[in-house]
Amino acid sequence: MAADEGQDVITLTTDKLSADAVSESVTCPSCGAISLFIGTTRDNFEGKKVIQLEYEAYIPMAESELRKICSDIRTKWPSVRHISIQHRLGVVPITEASVIIGISSPHRNDSLEAVRYCIDTLKATVPIWKKEIYESGEPCWKENKECLWADGGKDSKES
Repeated sequence: MAADEGQDVITLTTDKLSADAVSESVTCPSCGAISLFIGTTRDNFEGKKVIQLEYEAYIPMAESELRKICSDIRTKWPSVRHISIQHRLGVVPITEASVIIGISSPHRNDSLEAVRYCIDTLKATVPIWKKEIYESGEPCWKENKECLWADGGKDSKES
């Protein structure tokens, strides 16, 4: 790859995620901005105590959808240099990262906007499912409220 080409790194793994590794993977001498989003497991949902999350994915389709997101980002923000999207599968304990997105660009505005677009689009289109395990022992599969295949495919953001 030529030094001036952008790089897309997509990782679906059961391993613990590293913000440092994502940041390093998008570092570039010509970029003055690296924006990161880190989504972590919280200990509650609607008054219930969550003890852990579990994620499952249809990996070939998830990777394909993530590549589409990277392509869309490059169309919308041509100055974006490197993109890294890591999503953890399997059990994710409280406070640990389930998703980390890193994007570099010469200036902050493009990388900040692209990171927001990336996480919002990931939640709406990528086939990754989350199961919340509550203190009571009951599990509950959750779909993202942004999920486009929920509610008959209607985007709640449309008027």
